[in-house]
Amino acid sequence: MRIIRRGSSVVPAPACRQAGAGRQGAQPYKMHYVYIVQSDKDGGYYTGLTSDLDRRVREHNKSDTKSTRSRKPWRIVYSEAYATLKEARAREKYLKVGLVEN
Repeated sequence: MRIIRRGSSVVPAPACRQAGAGRQGAQPYKMHYVYIVQSDKDGGYYTGLTSDLDRRVREHNKSDTKSTRSRKPWRIVYSEAYATLKEARAREKYLKVGLVEN
């Protein structure tokens, strides 16, 4: 299952897909995001993977990421959410190099 985010609009994960939904003290279901950010400086793109999209974009803009610090500021232009890390990694790899591995 994936959830698509464009710009600042977010579609939340369905309650039925949340781990331990309805149990007291249960942790919310952790989604994995494949994202594309665009540099306002040169118009270039960067594709990445994270479990906390807002934190990751802040890191790109605070110069915490060596590969993107010279091209900040960044803004998110596209993201997809996946229920498993394996699915997210496969999609990130496809977007970066166009390969699909089974």
